Amino acid sequence: MQLTDLIIKLVLVLVIFAISLVVAMYSTYAERKVAAFLQDRVGPNRAGPFGILQPLADGAKMFMKEEIIPTRASGFLFVVGPSLAIMTACIGSAVIPWGPQMQIGSRIIDLQVTDINVGILYIFGVVSLGVYGIMIGGWASNNKYSLLGAIRAASQSISYEISMGLSIIALLMLTGTLSLKEIAEQQHGLHWNVWYQPLGFLIFMICAFAETNRSPFDLPECETELVGGYHTEYSSMKLGFYLFAEYINMFVSSAVMATLYWGGYNYPGMDWVAAHVGPTIAPIVGVIVLFAKIFAFIFFFMWVRWTIPRFRYDQLMHLGWKKLIPLAIANIVLTGVIATLIKHFA
Repeated sequence: MQLTDLIIKLVLVLVIFAISLVVAMYSTYAERKVAAFLQDRVGPNRAGPFGILQPLADGAKMFMKEEIIPTRASGFLFVVGPSLAIMTACIGSAVIPWGPQMQIGSRIIDLQVTDINVGILYIFGVVSLGVYGIMIGGWASNNKYSLLGAIRAASQSISYEISMGLSIIALLMLTGTLSLKEIAEQQHGLHWNVWYQPLGFLIFMICAFAETNRSPFDLPECETELVGGYHTEYSSMKLGFYLFAEYINMFVSSAVMATLYWGGYNYPGMDWVAAHVGPTIAPIVGVIVLFAKIFAFIFFFMWVRWTIPRFRYDQLMHLGWKKLIPLAIANIVLTGVIATLIKHFA
């Protein structure tokens, strides 16, 4: 790799990292505003016009709060937990194609940090590692509520990763690749995978709610039962890391769903825009379209949180093991049958 290409990749990494943090920061503001809208309230309106500076005030509050480590906590692991949670949340975006190739002068720039041929497996690996941050933090706190929250998070993650993986198998039968870039390119125009895999998308989306610990699957926190769950003993920026990790995970999950099922950066009329507007503008429009889809999913995450009540834990497990897994297996069989019939009669 040439030095120029290395610098471009480094800049792309920094830009994606900055965007992830900004989206996470202002997702807290959007969460409050969406909740206020659904509950016929105003929401934050003191810090800046329409409360737009509220996330900055919250961030300053997190930084200035006293750093407390409980006496009986495992000090090293108590710090490792939130650090691991935020790190795994940030690295998941490395394989997501944020737009088509962009031409600047004579140089072609990929709007993707890296295109590996097992991109989906990478995403699953990162998701699996993310729960370790919660488990370590909950165990190191030496608090029974934190430990129960960590155990719930581990059980929930294991249960719903199976359904999520099975839902992806049906998609791979159609696309024939594990590369997110190739999957995005196959959905050119309006050939989005959601039209061919609506059940697979529904299962994947439900599992994404569970994997990100969002309501109605927020049993690891569950304030009414566990005080604050796995981060009960945390304060200052260590608590901030856990909260940021949740919103970054929501952002990355939305990007993955948009890429796998909703065409990613593809939109109707892409070729016309590239031909009549310019090859440099078309990729920028693609990036805007992808982020519009991502923000629509984030809004849906928030809408569900303030609409549907939290499940009981037995209901959570019943849905994961007895409903979603059989549905995902049935979807695989149905996809295989339809694909075979189409191939036979084509």
